[in-house]
Amino acid sequence: MASKPGILTDWPWKPLGNFKFVILSPWVIHSSYLYFRGEEDKRDLGYVLIFPFLLLRMIHNQIWISLSRYQTAKGTKRIVDKPIEFEQVDRESSWDDQILFNGLLLCLGRMGVAKGENLPLWRTDGVVMTALLHAGPVEFLYYWFHRALHHHFLYSRYHSHHHSSIATEPITSVIHPFAEHIVYFLLFTIPLLVTVLTETASIGSFVIYIMFIDFMNNMGHCNFELVPKTLFSIFPPLKYLIYTPSYHSLHHTQFRTNYSLFMPIYDYIYGTVDKNSDSLYENSLLREEEVPHVVHLTHLTTPQSIYHMRLGLAAVASHPFASKWWLTLLWPFTSFYVLATSFYGLTFVSERNTFKALVLQSWVLPTFNLQYFMKGRREAINNLIEAAILDADKKGVKVLSLGLLNQVVTLYENEHKKLKSKVTTNSDNLVLAKTTTHKIWIVGDGLEDFEQLNAPKGTIFIPYSQFPPKRLRKDCYYHITPSMMVPSSFENIDSCENWLPRRVMSAWRMAGILHALEGREMHECGETMLSLEEAWRASLQNGFLPLEIPSK
Repeated sequence: MASKPGILTDWPWKPLGNFKFVILSPWVIHSSYLYFRGEEDKRDLGYVLIFPFLLLRMIHNQIWISLSRYQTAKGTKRIVDKPIEFEQVDRESSWDDQILFNGLLLCLGRMGVAKGENLPLWRTDGVVMTALLHAGPVEFLYYWFHRALHHHFLYSRYHSHHHSSIATEPITSVIHPFAEHIVYFLLFTIPLLVTVLTETASIGSFVIYIMFIDFMNNMGHCNFELVPKTLFSIFPPLKYLIYTPSYHSLHHTQFRTNYSLFMPIYDYIYGTVDKNSDSLYENSLLREEEVPHVVHLTHLTTPQSIYHMRLGLAAVASHPFASKWWLTLLWPFTSFYVLATSFYGLTFVSERNTFKALVLQSWVLPTFNLQYFMKGRREAINNLIEAAILDADKKGVKVLSLGLLNQVVTLYENEHKKLKSKVTTNSDNLVLAKTTTHKIWIVGDGLEDFEQLNAPKGTIFIPYSQFPPKRLRKDCYYHITPSMMVPSSFENIDSCENWLPRRVMSAWRMAGILHALEGREMHECGETMLSLEEAWRASLQNGFLPLEIPSK
């Protein structure tokens, strides 16, 4: 939100929440009816393609979001090191509003401008005219409108909302108050409307122009440099015709320079080029992949968990894991991803954090719990873990995890023997229960329903795996995974870990960080359990805080 929100700040459909796209339904029904059931002369391919095109734009934007987050987590060619937090994710979660807005106006324009009906698939003269109109009036008018937005009156009421993001993500490009988007649409409509009125417009020119705007917007805000230096070496004047991510990044850090839309020529003409533009570009290209101090290994749980990763859907990943009904609509992509990881997959970096002097990364093993218990998958996931540790060794990084920060009660003698053989310190924390009278149960994925039903009233179930137990008892308490609140100095947390609340970290992930702070040199990956007293001492000394009492 802007510091002093002006009129038309909020989108008009904000009260509808996730149901906002319902307002497109009249045009979806109308266009589909005309094309599939209407008379021959009333069929309009351009009209019916508006809605698949909106979906294409959303997929294109999401690809940019995932690519940018992956690249900045690795560190290669990263531009700005400032963190991204939940506040920014929440502010930018409405990035699809501008796609909805554009779709509505395209439908209204098609119905209100007679020459906009039955456009041909392609006209070269219309594409050329669109390019010239963008390079001339659109870029020129945008430059001066953008400078006006930085006047303190408009900036405090509107544009400061966009500049709240210092470390930008691709979709930061469209995070503006509603009033700003009205002006932007009027500017970008100039080439579209002129070509329609001159009867040179085509479906191709509309698609190319709007996708070009999306591409350049996303590229300019992706926070890693990807424009190769060879392009400017081959054609030096290109530096005046196309901006780079580092060029626009300076606008978000310096505020009073680099105002241009996509063509820096207007900054050069009017003397608003930042003096550090060239040096930042050079330095960003030279930046190598970052070597972390600690690696946290994790893996996917359910098929839908791919959307809950930081690289997935940001608005979903920023809340504790919960099944969303609308994610089932993405089943074609979900099924393809699960199938692909069954045969081939490489461990990849999903998240980067900083804490004190440490650089931390999370690496994702491309396998699922359901695959883990399938025949042959246990060996496969062990191989992935081994390969990840070997890769970490090459980089001089230790892979660490933690067992339990409490006493473990197990009902099964074979499990007790197996776990006790792997305990390195304080084995008294591992208890073989002869009865079910214990009031605190630490449970894994294998907790049976009858065991819950036989537990005494008031029992506290504390899970030590990713999956919390199914809640069968109203007279018992169900805790979340062993975890603690992270200190405020722990940066770049913008996603939730499984079912945990925001800024809450599981004990085994936290342990790796603590051991790195204490200078431990060994790998501790698996079921190794550490001293309870030592773990609590280290966590409290470093600012990690206990959670509230468990909830029913």
